[in-house]
Amino acid sequence: MERIRRRSQQKRSMPVVMVLAGHDPTGGAGIQADIEAIRHQGAWPATLITCLTQQDTHNVTRLWPQSADALLAQGTSLIEDMAPDAVKIGLIGDEALVPVIIDLLAQLPAQTPVVLDPILAAGGGKNMGSEALLEAIRQQLVPKSTVITPNIPELAKLSPGQPHEAAQSQHLLSRGCQAVLATGTHSDTPGVKNILYQAHEPPIVYRWPRLPHEYHGSGCTLSAALTARLAAGDDLHTACTTAQDYTWLALEQGLMLGKGQHLPLRHGERS
Repeated sequence: MERIRRRSQQKRSMPVVMVLAGHDPTGGAGIQADIEAIRHQGAWPATLITCLTQQDTHNVTRLWPQSADALLAQGTSLIEDMAPDAVKIGLIGDEALVPVIIDLLAQLPAQTPVVLDPILAAGGGKNMGSEALLEAIRQQLVPKSTVITPNIPELAKLSPGQPHEAAQSQHLLSRGCQAVLATGTHSDTPGVKNILYQAHEPPIVYRWPRLPHEYHGSGCTLSAALTARLAAGDDLHTACTTAQDYTWLALEQGLMLGKGQHLPLRHGERS
């Protein structure tokens, strides 16, 4: 641990983000979305694939999770060599991988930002995890997270029994995470309202024009960009603002390359 802490304090040309996420063959979401978003924010993506998927721009059909032993070995080697400045957790796919992720986080300095994008269902509705995985996320990963980025359905699943978005977010804060960025793309409203909740702070509301299509990979793009900005040293509000602006532009320029949802076109700068 001391070696990792010393190395993480060395000056280097760009921050490193360790990503744990699934592979999406379409390139719209998953590990490829993370790589593109992180690089465009000036950070280096160091990636660990949690599972392979069979999916298209309509929906996910099947998952093949990585083995726990392999993921632990890969992650440990990565941490020892590159000393990540932040961590992004996306699709997990199997509850057996959660203890491995906890083990990897324990190898990092306690102040390392951790962004959890709780992918619980595909855009087409396919369930992306069992009740056991959901409970493991609630019990083990939520308390380790700096920021959680759920959409409205994911937020409700993570906080069962809570009556509304604010109560659900406060419930997650009470479980130990530092912030919740609840995204409102699933709400039936003319515009999109995202809200940042923090303990002992008033909520911060971000408003965005609603775009006309359905998009595959918006949550991955947002959470990856947010992680990269935190790795670069931005404060939370600045990181959230920058990541949302980047994501909205990527969606606005999205392409329909398949027969289902549009895919974000991620650029380094405004066009």
